[in-house]
Amino acid sequence: MSNSSSLTQFLLLAFTDRRELQLLHFWLFLAISLAALLANGLILSAVACDHHLHTPMGFFLLHLSLTDLGCICTTVPKAMHNSLWDNTTISYMGCAAQAFFFLFFISVEFSLLTIMCYDRYVAICKPLHYGTLLGSRACAHMAAAAWATGFLYSLLHTASTFSLPLCQGNALGQFFCEIPHVLKLSCSHSVYLREIGLTVVTACLVFGCFLFIVFSYVQIFRAVLRIPSQQGRHKAFSTCLPHLVVVSLFVSTGLFTYLKPPSISSPSFDLLVSFLYSVVPPALNPLIYSLRNQESQYTVKSQLLWILLMRQTLGFIN
Repeated sequence: MSNSSSLTQFLLLAFTDRRELQLLHFWLFLAISLAALLANGLILSAVACDHHLHTPMGFFLLHLSLTDLGCICTTVPKAMHNSLWDNTTISYMGCAAQAFFFLFFISVEFSLLTIMCYDRYVAICKPLHYGTLLGSRACAHMAAAAWATGFLYSLLHTASTFSLPLCQGNALGQFFCEIPHVLKLSCSHSVYLREIGLTVVTACLVFGCFLFIVFSYVQIFRAVLRIPSQQGRHKAFSTCLPHLVVVSLFVSTGLFTYLKPPSISSPSFDLLVSFLYSVVPPALNPLIYSLRNQESQYTVKSQLLWILLMRQTLGFIN
């Protein structure tokens, strides 16, 4: 038995005990993280450098790429380190920091996806008011509100969790520090009240954003169906498709992670689900958006061509 005052480290759940598979996991995580860093980095540079992408959607896409990079950099490096060095420990403060930043970036990302839904709603349902409702000042205020809300929410959640006495050991059933798994180690009588209170707040925020997204898309689909030409309907719908796919991927993996039936739960299956929930969406988001955006495709291809030309030039000089 131990408590939080004497607890110095946590034990993370390993993907496997076989050394060969641990190295395979390391290379898999390395490939995914490099792909995510490259893709999100190209999105960031494309939006920053191309004036055609200086739009409200491009502005929010830039912030979305930042949150995707934050999610990847919060969970993957420690998992790679543990797989490479056959280690499962993480310090108490390191666990608290990882839990805080993961919750921070996830909450900001969901807020940004809600704001981007509002952007699509205004663009299709109220195009004449687009410049007024989504001016540069309004976009900056909405993005700042998303980051500030995520920070305060994650700070409150993390401080409340790690202030509880932990006396159920130090083994977490997850490959990274996540607040629900830390709460399972507490034996405090107040843990249930705190957990219920924070769960209610979280559920209200998530459900409110989800209802707003559903309502917005109902209005969007109604407006699209009223467009007389088939080409116009296709163009309007294609502008919403990337956002709809990203929201569906984010929400479905998150809901399945926390609402899956206990009968199908197992350590290996839970690891796979948490991997799909925490790593896959941030890596796929830039690919989904770039595939449906011709301007971003052109800018990214131009940047890749410039990089290749620079490498060839430097190689020729050397």
